[in-house]
Amino acid sequence: MQIYEELVARGLIAQVTDEQEIRELINNGKATFYIGFDPTADSLHVGHFMALCLMKRLQMAGNKPVVLVGGGTGYIGDPSGRTDMRSMMTPETIQHNCDCFKKQMERFIEFGDGKAIMVNNADWLLKLNYVDLLRDVGACFSVNNMLRAECYKQRMEKGLSFLEFNYMIMQSYDFYHLFKEYGCNMQFGGDDQWSNMLGGTELIRKKLGKDAYAMTITLLMNSEGKKMGKTASGAVWLDANKTTPYEFYQYWRNVGDKDVLKCIRMLTFIPVEEIDKMDAWEGSQLNDAKEILAFELTKLVHGEEEAQKAQDASRAIFGGAGVSENMPSTTVDDSIFQDGTVGILDLMQACGLIASKGEGRRLVQQGGVSVNDQKVTDPNTRFTPDEVKAELIIKKGKKVFHKVNM
Repeated sequence: MQIYEELVARGLIAQVTDEQEIRELINNGKATFYIGFDPTADSLHVGHFMALCLMKRLQMAGNKPVVLVGGGTGYIGDPSGRTDMRSMMTPETIQHNCDCFKKQMERFIEFGDGKAIMVNNADWLLKLNYVDLLRDVGACFSVNNMLRAECYKQRMEKGLSFLEFNYMIMQSYDFYHLFKEYGCNMQFGGDDQWSNMLGGTELIRKKLGKDAYAMTITLLMNSEGKKMGKTASGAVWLDANKTTPYEFYQYWRNVGDKDVLKCIRMLTFIPVEEIDKMDAWEGSQLNDAKEILAFELTKLVHGEEEAQKAQDASRAIFGGAGVSENMPSTTVDDSIFQDGTVGILDLMQACGLIASKGEGRRLVQQGGVSVNDQKVTDPNTRFTPDEVKAELIIKKGKKVFHKVNM
C-alpha cells in the first residue's frame, strides 16, 4: 500500500484538490508540503497529534516537511472555530512558544540538511508594507467570497474584527511565499482551514499563472483531532512538565470504546492490515486495544521507557497490585500548612488535580474524592503534617490517582 492510499485507509483525508496529481507527488516522494502551527501556548497538545503523525508518515515516504510556526499570524490570531477574539501575545511570548514547539516536534520529525525545515512567518509577514500588500495581494481577494467562508461565519453575529478578517490573507500569503522561496507545492490543514487554504492556492495561480503548481489537502484535524486535545480540565499537553507520561497514558487508556480503534488507525504507526483485524474486537478486547493505543502514543511522545513505566503503573493501580512507584506524585513543604493543618482542596490544587477550589468542592460533594481509600465527604477536611509525611493517595473520580508527600 502506497502512502496516499494509506492516508485514505486511515481516514485522514477529508478533501483534496487535484487528487491525481497529489497522489503521484506523495507516492513518489516529490511533495514539499507545509503545515502551520500558531504558537498560542508553550506546548503542543494532543490535538496536534494528527498533524505531527502525518508529517512523520510523509517524511518516511520520502517527502519533505516544512513546519511553519506562526510567529507572524500569532500577532493576529486565527478566528476559525472561535466565538471570541484571541488574546494578543507579546513578541517575546510568541518566540518562546515557537522555540518550545521545535523541541517537541523533533520527536516526530527529522530536521537537517535535505530533511525537514522549520520556518517562522514572522520573518516575512512583519516586514510587509501595508499599502504594498493591499496593492499586490489584496486585489486578488473577493470580500464577498471571504465573508462566505466557514471560518468567519461563527464570528459574524458577535462581530468580526478587521484584525481577524486579515487572517485569511496572511495565511494565503504564507503559501505564496513558501511556494516561491522553498518550492513548497502542497499544504495540509484541518477541515476548518479549507477556505484559507484555497485562498493560498488561488493567490499563487493568480500571481504566478494558472500553471503554477500548488495543491491543497485538508484532514479531519479539527473535528477528529483537535477535540482529542481537550478534557474537562483543559488540554492534554505533550510537555511532560504539564502532563506527566502517566497522565498522558491514562488519557488515551480512557478513550471511549467507540473511539479507540479510530484513534489507533489515525494516530499510531501500526500497519493498517493489523488494525483491520482489530475492527472485529469487542468487549474485553477493547480494553486491550486501549492499552495498545496508550502505550504506542506515550512511546511516541515520551519514549519507550516512560511508556513502559506508565503502563506498569496503570496495571498496578487498576489491577489491585497496590501503589506503584511510577504514580504521579507531588512533594509539598511546610508553607502549605496553616495553623498546623492543610485542607483537601489546597492539596488537590497543589497537585494540579483541580483548577479551582470551587471545582474541588463540587467533586467532594458529589462523592468523587477519596484519600487512602477513604471517601472524603466534607470539603473542609484537613490533614496534619504527620499524615502527609506518611503519604496520602488522592483518588479523583474512578481513574485518577496522585501521591502527596513531604
